[in-house]
Amino acid sequence: MLPRIITTLQRHQMLPAEPRVGIAVSGGADSVFLLRTLHHLNLATAVIHINHHLRGPESDADETFVRNLAGELNLPVLIHHGPPPEGNLEQEARRIRYDFFATILAGPNCNAIATGHTLDDQAETVLYRLLRGSGTAGLSGIRPVTATGIIRPLIEHRREEIRAWLRENNIPWREDQSNTDPAFIRNRIRLHHLPELTASLNPALPELLASTAQWARDEEDHWITQLDRLEPLHLTFGPTGESVFLQTAPFLALNAAQQRRLLRRAIERIRGDLRSIDFRHIEGIRALTSSSEGSGRLQIPDLDIYRSFDWLRLAPQGFDGRIDRDFDRPLTVPGITRDAERRLAIELKLLSAGSVYNDGMEGLDKELCSGSLVLRNWRPGDQYQPCGRTSVSKIKTLFQESRIPLWERRSWPVIAQGHSILWTRKFGVASEFAARPESREVLRIREVPFEQGVN
Repeated sequence: MLPRIITTLQRHQMLPAEPRVGIAVSGGADSVFLLRTLHHLNLATAVIHINHHLRGPESDADETFVRNLAGELNLPVLIHHGPPPEGNLEQEARRIRYDFFATILAGPNCNAIATGHTLDDQAETVLYRLLRGSGTAGLSGIRPVTATGIIRPLIEHRREEIRAWLRENNIPWREDQSNTDPAFIRNRIRLHHLPELTASLNPALPELLASTAQWARDEEDHWITQLDRLEPLHLTFGPTGESVFLQTAPFLALNAAQQRRLLRRAIERIRGDLRSIDFRHIEGIRALTSSSEGSGRLQIPDLDIYRSFDWLRLAPQGFDGRIDRDFDRPLTVPGITRDAERRLAIELKLLSAGSVYNDGMEGLDKELCSGSLVLRNWRPGDQYQPCGRTSVSKIKTLFQESRIPLWERRSWPVIAQGHSILWTRKFGVASEFAARPESREVLRIREVPFEQGVN
């Protein structure tokens, strides 16, 4: 089996230059075999074990077994005690393990960590994800090597041949009784469904599912290149990076495969992963983008999807409620007034006579603004007569005419003096207060980048 493992290491280019490989060892057959094999190849630098304390004394006995095995091979052992919090037990335990791996890889001792995933694990993963409705991204299964430094040297080996080798060489291992618990769907797939399908339909089913994963991985690698090209053309990120926007018309010009992939990329950018996202979620978002209504809302796991006019926004659930809708603050005249929560900065600059330009659209007559000026958000019922218009208009009507998305209206800046509105973003100054050629002093209003002038 050793030459095949070497071939796997080479085929997938698993080893970095000057490899220092930490071996993740649970005490089970696969990880014990992995440790002894890589130790024989002089690749093992350390033994890594996570005790989740899920099985009481049995978990502690696993830890003792791994410590003794590391001592036998004269290797340092790195132990992490991490009981998973409440929630999805398997998911939380996995998160703890890989967070610990990341900590080790960030240090000087290991530049790769090997796990004992086998071809059978690959087949079970592909079948599990197929049953959950995963696309090709999910069907790509367990990657033989990851960008984060995780390698799987046993990914082309069957579980039973590993156990047979250990038995022939009288090498002990630990059995985790939780692996037989039918409460976990993965255990049912491993112990019942996959063996039954293999026996009744195709004896080579595990190998077939593993080759499907390879096929899907190659497809995914192709799509990564395509998405790296499409993402900057279609996705726009909010100031904090927590929200992403796309215009519906250019999006709808893409084919269905590109649309689905781009939406998955957007979701992953905001959430950090695609767990619990399936085909019906993606199709729901696509339906929202193509709706003739031009507005709508959809919630999927951990995300709020909002359509308004020509734009679609993806943001975490509760995103809009993080800051109060209403705000007001006195304006610095002249100077820059900032609102940190809304990343908003308004500059008022005092100009001398004769500085008016663009028909006064950007300037206020200073003498008509003798009272205190306040920067606040638009509120329902606000109305005024923008310079250039013949009558008073509700700002809500101006929003609709200009197709301003609903989420942008919450913090839409307004400059007011008492009950009078002097200026709003995009729609300009009020005709009543606009600077004219005969104005002696002009207050020029300009929205500037929030960071401008900040020390």
